[in-house]
Amino acid sequence: MKIKIKKYVLPLKHTFSISRESHDFQDSMIVALELDGKTGYGEATSNPYYKITFETMQAEIEKVKEEIEGFQFREPEAFHTFLVSKNLSNFAICALDLAANDLYGKILGKPLYEIWNTDNSSYPITNYTIGLDTIEKMVDKMKEMPWPIYKIKLGTDKDVEIVRELRKHTDAIFRVDANCAWTAEETIANAPLLKDLGVEFLEQPLKADDWTGMEAVMHQSVLPIIADESCIVESDVEKCALHFNGINIKLTKCGGLTPARRMIKRAKELNLQVMVGCMTESTVGISAIAQLIPQLDYVDMDGAMLLKEDIADGVIIQDNGKVIFPTSGGSGISLR
Repeated sequence: MKIKIKKYVLPLKHTFSISRESHDFQDSMIVALELDGKTGYGEATSNPYYKITFETMQAEIEKVKEEIEGFQFREPEAFHTFLVSKNLSNFAICALDLAANDLYGKILGKPLYEIWNTDNSSYPITNYTIGLDTIEKMVDKMKEMPWPIYKIKLGTDKDVEIVRELRKHTDAIFRVDANCAWTAEETIANAPLLKDLGVEFLEQPLKADDWTGMEAVMHQSVLPIIADESCIVESDVEKCALHFNGINIKLTKCGGLTPARRMIKRAKELNLQVMVGCMTESTVGISAIAQLIPQLDYVDMDGAMLLKEDIADGVIIQDNGKVIFPTSGGSGISLR
């Protein structure tokens, strides 16, 4: 097996802002694994919140490159176990695991959802994210991309007012993501007002470690609460079951498709709603997420839709939210 690593700087259509940061470009690491004439592709983006950069991920992988290339690859699960034993960050493992799954499916000549025995005739529609901005610019972004479901990034002292103004311009479903910016009291007070404005659920309103606050919110919020920053790895799922109505799994945070599938299974056993989210990946990462959507209640895989220029071909998300899956194996990814 041969491995190649390349850095891409992905330009965004608009400045993307959440409660704690803003950016116009997204650094991304693309990993290619080559075996038996097939190439699998994986992706992991940089992330200041988790102190992850392209350079840190590249350095990690370079240290064990010879061992990776010497690994006798047969299926992704054993490869993932091997990667975990090398103490790589979950972001670096994610890129390698996504590439391994894509490679595996291409070798077998089957898409991953088919290998996993899931039926892709029914699946949730992705939301489209409206980053935090002036109300006028947020409205303009909605008008630029008419969509049935919007995720609204919030985290100001005028959040309800923002949603009230946006509601005047669309009858789409709203989802609200405060990215840890609210207190328990704010969340409980905001929830009924936002419910009346057509908000479906609240994502990670409190700081990731505010479990006491989340317990109060769980008992008093009139809207479902979905964990994001509080749910990173597999061991977090059970703890979240006591404090949230559902979880948002990020492939980069948990270490790829292999652990994500286990997290989905465990979450369902605990009667949690399941969402998978993206980190403004290109179509490389989004095509991997798409393989999971028959198993999900919600999905946020609009990353490539937020880019000025994409770097790959794979799944296609149409204007009505329908997903066109590639006919090739794995995640169906090819680099442009």
